Parts: sequence; C-alpha cells; structure tokens
Amino acid sequence: MSASFGERLQRAHDTYGPLCVGIDPHEHLLAEWGMDATAAATRDFGLRVIEAAAGRVGVVKPQVAFFERYGAAGFAALEDVLRAGREAGLLVIADAKRGDIGSTMDGYAGAWLEPGAPLEADALTVTPYVGVEALEGTLHQAIRAGKGVFVLAATSNPEARELQRADVADDTVAALVVDQVTAFNAATTHEDRWGSIGVVIGATVDLVAAGLGLHTEDPVAPILAPGFGAQGAQPRDLRVRFGSRAGAVLASESRSILSAGPDGLAARIDERSAQYREATDD
Repeated sequence: MSASFGERLQRAHDTYGPLCVGIDPHEHLLAEWGMDATAAATRDFGLRVIEAAAGRVGVVKPQVAFFERYGAAGFAALEDVLRAGREAGLLVIADAKRGDIGSTMDGYAGAWLEPGAPLEADALTVTPYVGVEALEGTLHQAIRAGKGVFVLAATSNPEARELQRADVADDTVAALVVDQVTAFNAATTHEDRWGSIGVVIGATVDLVAAGLGLHTEDPVAPILAPGFGAQGAQPRDLRVRFGSRAGAVLASESRSILSAGPDGLAARIDERSAQYREATDD
C-alpha cells in the first residue's frame, strides 16, 4: 500500500524542514519580475518558483485565486504548475479554500484530489463553516486517494476573530474545528504517524485568545501556518507560537520569498529554509 499523505508530509518535513513556499503571482509581483498580468505570465512565474523550490523545500502552495482570475487560461496555467510541482517531487497544496455540502463538495474533491484529474494536487485547503462533519465525504475521499486536506481553524485576519473565537459547547469555534480534525485523524491514522488531515492556523494568531490549546497526543494533525515572512512572524517565533506542536508546522511564506525576484529566488529559499531549520534544531 502506498504511503499516506501524512506519512509523505512527515518525511518531507524531516528531510527539508518546515518551510512551505507559497506561489502567489500577485499582479505587483509579476510587474516586479518584468512580467505582464496574464495567464501565460502566471504559468511562467509558477514554473520558475517550482524550479527554484525543488530540492530545497518539500512543499509548495499555489494560491488558486491568482490563477483563477484569468478564467480558463488561468486554470490551464495552474494545471501546468500543479503537475510540474508534483513531477519535481514536491508536495503541492492547492490553496483553494473550497467548502460546500453533499455532491457539490464531492465535485470539488474530485477536481483537486482525484488521481489523474487535471487539477490534481497532493492536498487541498477547505473551509469548515458548513460544518466539519459536512466535509467528511471529502476527508474520506482524500484518505482513499492518498491525499491530504487542511481545514481552516484560526486565521490571522482581524475580521475572523468574532466568528472563530465565538463560544460553542464550552469551546471556541476554532477549537471545535481542531478537536473534530483531531478525532478524525485518530479514527483513520496509526498513532505513530502524522494524520493526513491538518488544520490552518495563522502564525500571528494569539492561540490563547483563540481558545486553542494544541493537542499533544498522537496522531499529529499537521498545521499549515501562513503569516510567516511578510505578515510578521519569523522563524525564531515558530517554537514560541506553537510550543509542543512546532515540529508539525508548515511555515508558509510567499511574498517575502517571491520578492527576491527570479534571479534571487533560489538563494532566498536557501536562506529562509536554513533559518527555519536552525530555529527548530535548537
């Protein structure tokens, strides 16, 4: 039987460290790279990031919105980037934040997590605000296909605080999401392995205020943590912010790396990766 996504992610993390490189072709970054704001440019941008990231990190995360804005041509560009990343040996997380119920969510899962699909990725971000239980079909589909899912729990944007920190059943909404993901992993994963279902927790989130006492028991729910780099969190903050679960964090950076430009990209990835490895080896 082939390895689960959680096992492959754990192996990549052990080999390359926690840095996850975001592929976010913002219009201003395209301009800084000397590119026009077109679907073709997003493809070239993404492929250059893949080339620089391969062999330096284990995970990349294309932001789907920056491709989707160009319609069918943008999706074709994204297909090429997703495929190139996986062929380069990288784990590719499609940051699409899909969230729906029933057959509609099954359709999204088929689009992003079905082996051989044009948009096939290794993992997908989803939003749980139709209920985590409503996503269980997608979670099971991911497990069967050897794929992963990252469920939004606590994001760093200030507009999210009132909803995500609301009390429910003596917990916050964010904590309830983490609890339900942890329970799902416990039912589908061997104790000594990482789960294939993770959570998204912003690196700048106040975990205490969000009601998040991160679980220390196995199996581990990996944490995708945007907010490092340009948004303020730094490698030295990883252990401080995530405590006993720091070893299961994917520290996602995009603008802080991509702003190095195509000629400086590889060196910037090496520099940031080394800083994360040093911070986690202490």
